[in-house]
Amino acid sequence: MTTVDTAVRAERSLPARIAARLGGGAMRLFLIVVGLFWLMPTVGLLLSSFRDKTDIAGSGWWKVFAHPAQLTTDSYSNLFHNDTVMRSLLTTALITVPATVLVILIGALAGYAFAWLDFPGRDWWFMAVVGLLVVPVQVALIPVAKLFDKLGIFESTPGVVLFHTAFGLPFAVFLLRNFFAEIPRELLEAARLDGAGELRLFTRVVLPLGGPAIASLGIFQFLWVWNDMLIALIFADSGHPPITVALQQQVRQFGDNIDILASGAFLSMVVPLAVFFAFQRQFVSGVMAGAVK
Repeated sequence: MTTVDTAVRAERSLPARIAARLGGGAMRLFLIVVGLFWLMPTVGLLLSSFRDKTDIAGSGWWKVFAHPAQLTTDSYSNLFHNDTVMRSLLTTALITVPATVLVILIGALAGYAFAWLDFPGRDWWFMAVVGLLVVPVQVALIPVAKLFDKLGIFESTPGVVLFHTAFGLPFAVFLLRNFFAEIPRELLEAARLDGAGELRLFTRVVLPLGGPAIASLGIFQFLWVWNDMLIALIFADSGHPPITVALQQQVRQFGDNIDILASGAFLSMVVPLAVFFAFQRQFVSGVMAGAVK
């Protein structure tokens, strides 16, 4: 039996026919239904954020469709006049942006060094970095807290930034090193022949080519830091907490202000969603490039 005959029989087999049918309208309809179910909690939180606390306590968010008059902006008005929550958003930005930028910058430099620079023990050092990926955050909480206390940065924004940067670097170095290593050597050698030094080579050749991977890393790091609560609860300044800790404190102190909690939770969700959708094209390119390579 020839290879062509085998391929034809495989195409006409029952699994192949089932796969072909599922790849049509039925599969698209199924994915749409799954997507709607996946978005339902977000939609519920959005609608709850526009309802009065009495309506929230008395009925489910889906009652809005039958009673549109329940929708109001008073919750967001109260939220924007809540100094604790507003300051927490600023604190979260002051933590997230530096932690993301530092991880990208240091990770890119280290990834380029591990990929294209020769130095003693390079492979062993890279294996040590990869080994740090399996170290759980919980193991380092007490030792790092004692170290930060001696350094005077415990319960401070720089301490939280340093913690997130340190634990974000192993994944950043691993990801970017593997991506940079796939750059054709001929391209780098041609740039060196044109007189480009290592710094110029890194900034003019490697970074533009590694844009998709860097964007993917930035999204992952941003989402992780913005949504973190454990590290912020331990290392952040209790007087100026990030948004996750501030909302938790609101629950503990004022259990009946569900309207502020709903609007604050949705507001804290909007920022990472906006970042993801703003860089989704680069994110998909980085994921697809990593899959192909």
